[in-house]
Amino acid sequence: MSMRNYTAAIFDLDGVIADTARFHYLSWKSIAADEGFDIPKVVDDRVKGVDRMTSLNIVLEYAARAYSTAEKEALAARKNERYIELITSLTSDDVLPGARELLEQLQQAGIGRALASASRNAVAVLEALQLMDLFDYIADANYITYPKPHPEIFLTAAQGLKVAPVNCVGFEDAEAGVTSIKSAGMFAVGVGSATLLREADLIVPDLVQFDPASCFRL
Repeated sequence: MSMRNYTAAIFDLDGVIADTARFHYLSWKSIAADEGFDIPKVVDDRVKGVDRMTSLNIVLEYAARAYSTAEKEALAARKNERYIELITSLTSDDVLPGARELLEQLQQAGIGRALASASRNAVAVLEALQLMDLFDYIADANYITYPKPHPEIFLTAAQGLKVAPVNCVGFEDAEAGVTSIKSAGMFAVGVGSATLLREADLIVPDLVQFDPASCFRL
């Protein structure tokens, strides 16, 4: 397929559409403080794009003791409550540069648009950002079994759009997410670090620098 003939775009949320990833880190840091330990800044990158329990296990690597399954579930629930409190402060001003403009351009061109987010709160975030009407389909952690880097969430988004994976472009800022896109058989656009996202087919520092005409017939 020509690079200009893709018919659907599938976006990660954290770090691509909005900087909600920082809320995950802040929430985990707060939970760790409650438990009497601290987590280093490197955890911020490690928890990007992965599901809640995997994130919790990363955080607990820095704890002084082991936690039971029940304790872990309670910590994960508390973290989610804090994350939801933080995302209620989001407004349309928190959309990352270039994201709204790209979504509007693709909508006008009839290109399908879906979200593929590891967050269970993706709908609440999109509503706060006032972006819900720019998406045709939302695939989030509530509807999948396997987290990224497994391709399930991107395949679910393509299925929701009724578009073959080979006709889709995926946008990700995390290494696990790019692996997920490639495993799904899609064209991968990495948004952010060229070093971290080297598996991507195309890398841009942000969506302002992405030229939609390079992948889509507008």
